[in-house]
Amino acid sequence: MDDNTAPDRDGFLNWVRGPLYQAELALHNGDAGPRRALWSRREPVSVLGAWRDAHGQAGIDELFATLGDSFSDCAAYDFDLQAFDVVGRMAYTVGLEHTAASVNGKPRAYTLRATQIYRWEDGGWKVAHRHGDEIAGPPTEPG
Repeated sequence: MDDNTAPDRDGFLNWVRGPLYQAELALHNGDAGPRRALWSRREPVSVLGAWRDAHGQAGIDELFATLGDSFSDCAAYDFDLQAFDVVGRMAYTVGLEHTAASVNGKPRAYTLRATQIYRWEDGGWKVAHRHGDEIAGPPTEPG
Protein backbone atom coordinates (compact mmCIF):
# COMPACT_ATOMS: atom_id res chain seq x y z
CA MET A 1 0.00 0.00 0.00
CA ASP A 2 1.47 3.35 -0.98
CA ASP A 3 0.98 6.61 0.89
CA ASN A 4 -1.87 7.62 -1.44
CA THR A 5 -3.90 4.49 -0.68
CA ALA A 6 -6.29 4.74 2.24
CA PRO A 7 -5.38 2.34 5.06
CA ASP A 8 -7.97 -0.31 5.92
CA ARG A 9 -9.01 -2.04 9.15
CA ASP A 10 -7.85 -5.50 8.10
CA GLY A 11 -4.39 -4.27 7.12
CA PHE A 12 -4.09 -2.32 10.36
CA LEU A 13 -5.13 -5.32 12.45
CA ASN A 14 -2.57 -7.50 10.64
CA TRP A 15 0.11 -4.90 11.42
CA VAL A 16 -0.91 -4.80 15.11
CA ARG A 17 -0.80 -8.60 15.36
CA GLY A 18 2.43 -8.87 13.37
CA PRO A 19 5.15 -6.19 13.40
CA LEU A 20 3.79 -4.28 16.41
CA TYR A 21 3.47 -7.45 18.50
CA GLN A 22 6.98 -8.58 17.50
CA ALA A 23 8.42 -5.17 18.43
CA GLU A 24 6.85 -5.32 21.90
CA LEU A 25 8.14 -8.86 22.39
CA ALA A 26 11.65 -7.72 21.39
CA LEU A 27 11.45 -4.80 23.85
CA HIS A 28 10.60 -7.18 26.69
CA ASN A 29 13.68 -9.20 25.74
CA GLY A 30 15.88 -6.08 25.98
CA ASP A 31 15.88 -4.87 22.35
CA ALA A 32 14.17 -1.48 21.99
CA GLY A 33 15.21 -1.05 18.34
CA PRO A 34 12.14 -2.67 16.74
CA ARG A 35 9.77 -0.63 18.93
CA ARG A 36 11.55 2.64 18.09
CA ALA A 37 11.45 1.78 14.38
CA LEU A 38 7.64 1.67 14.54
CA TRP A 39 7.33 5.06 16.23
CA SER A 40 6.77 8.26 14.32
CA ARG A 41 9.68 10.59 13.63
CA ARG A 42 7.18 13.44 13.31
CA GLU A 43 5.98 15.59 16.18
CA PRO A 44 4.02 15.32 18.30
CA VAL A 45 4.96 12.00 19.95
CA SER A 46 4.30 11.18 23.58
CA VAL A 47 4.17 8.44 26.20
CA LEU A 48 2.22 8.55 29.43
CA GLY A 49 3.82 5.40 30.74
CA ALA A 50 3.16 3.02 33.55
CA TRP A 51 6.61 3.85 34.97
CA ARG A 52 7.71 7.01 33.18
CA ASP A 53 6.44 9.69 30.79
CA ALA A 54 8.16 11.18 27.74
CA HIS A 55 7.43 13.56 24.89
CA GLY A 56 9.31 14.65 21.81
CA GLN A 57 11.83 12.64 19.82
CA ALA A 58 14.70 12.94 22.31
CA GLY A 59 12.46 11.98 25.22
CA ILE A 60 11.09 8.97 23.35
CA ASP A 61 14.61 7.85 22.38
CA GLU A 62 15.80 8.06 25.98
CA LEU A 63 12.72 6.29 27.36
CA PHE A 64 12.95 3.38 24.94
CA ALA A 65 16.70 2.98 25.54
CA THR A 66 16.05 2.87 29.29
CA LEU A 67 13.25 0.33 28.87
CA GLY A 68 15.43 -1.83 26.61
CA ASP A 69 18.16 -1.79 29.27
CA SER A 70 15.61 -2.67 31.98
CA PHE A 71 13.84 -5.63 30.37
CA SER A 72 15.17 -9.14 29.74
CA ASP A 73 14.18 -12.80 29.67
CA CYS A 74 10.59 -12.38 28.49
CA ALA A 75 8.74 -15.57 29.41
CA ALA A 76 5.36 -14.41 28.10
CA TYR A 77 3.82 -11.43 26.33
CA ASP A 78 0.21 -11.29 25.19
CA PHE A 79 -1.77 -8.33 23.88
CA ASP A 80 -5.49 -8.77 24.55
CA LEU A 81 -7.00 -6.30 22.07
CA GLN A 82 -10.22 -4.84 23.51
CA ALA A 83 -11.10 -2.28 20.83
CA PHE A 84 -9.61 -0.62 17.76
CA ASP A 85 -10.60 1.52 14.83
CA VAL A 86 -9.15 3.14 11.74
CA VAL A 87 -10.49 6.54 10.73
CA GLY A 88 -8.80 7.92 7.65
CA ARG A 89 -5.07 8.04 8.36
CA MET A 90 -5.43 7.68 12.13
CA ALA A 91 -6.08 4.61 14.23
CA TYR A 92 -6.16 3.53 17.85
CA THR A 93 -5.94 0.38 19.95
CA VAL A 94 -7.09 -0.30 23.49
CA GLY A 95 -6.13 -3.49 25.25
CA LEU A 96 -4.44 -5.36 28.05
CA GLU A 97 -0.78 -6.29 27.88
CA HIS A 98 0.01 -9.37 29.97
CA THR A 99 3.76 -9.66 30.51
CA ALA A 100 6.14 -11.94 32.39
CA ALA A 101 9.73 -10.71 32.07
CA SER A 102 12.67 -9.66 34.18
CA VAL A 103 12.75 -5.96 35.07
CA ASN A 104 16.17 -4.84 36.23
CA GLY A 105 17.11 -8.48 36.69
CA LYS A 106 14.09 -9.43 38.82
CA PRO A 107 11.29 -11.62 37.39
CA ARG A 108 7.92 -9.85 37.30
CA ALA A 109 4.48 -10.57 35.96
CA TYR A 110 2.08 -7.71 35.41
CA THR A 111 -0.78 -6.43 33.27
CA LEU A 112 -0.92 -2.97 31.71
CA ARG A 113 -3.95 -1.21 30.30
CA ALA A 114 -2.59 0.26 27.08
CA THR A 115 -4.05 2.77 24.66
CA GLN A 116 -2.09 3.74 21.56
CA ILE A 117 -2.71 6.21 18.74
CA TYR A 118 -1.26 5.67 15.28
CA ARG A 119 -0.71 7.77 12.17
CA TRP A 120 -0.37 6.60 8.59
CA GLU A 121 3.00 8.03 7.49
CA ASP A 122 5.20 7.34 4.49
CA GLY A 123 3.16 4.31 3.46
CA GLY A 124 2.95 2.60 6.87
CA TRP A 125 1.57 2.81 10.39
CA LYS A 126 3.57 4.65 13.05
CA VAL A 127 2.83 4.99 16.75
CA ALA A 128 2.35 8.61 17.85
CA HIS A 129 1.12 8.22 21.44
CA ARG A 130 0.97 5.57 24.14
CA HIS A 131 -0.74 5.59 27.50
CA GLY A 132 -0.17 2.64 29.81
CA ASP A 133 -0.99 2.02 33.42
CA GLU A 134 -0.50 -1.03 35.55
CA ILE A 135 -3.52 -2.91 36.81
CA ALA A 136 -3.11 -3.64 40.49
CA GLY A 137 -3.36 -7.25 41.57
CA PRO A 138 -6.53 -8.56 43.15
CA PRO A 139 -7.34 -7.07 46.53
CA THR A 140 -6.27 -9.21 49.44
CA GLU A 141 -8.87 -10.57 51.81
CA PRO A 142 -8.60 -9.34 55.38
CA GLY A 143 -6.96 -12.02 57.52
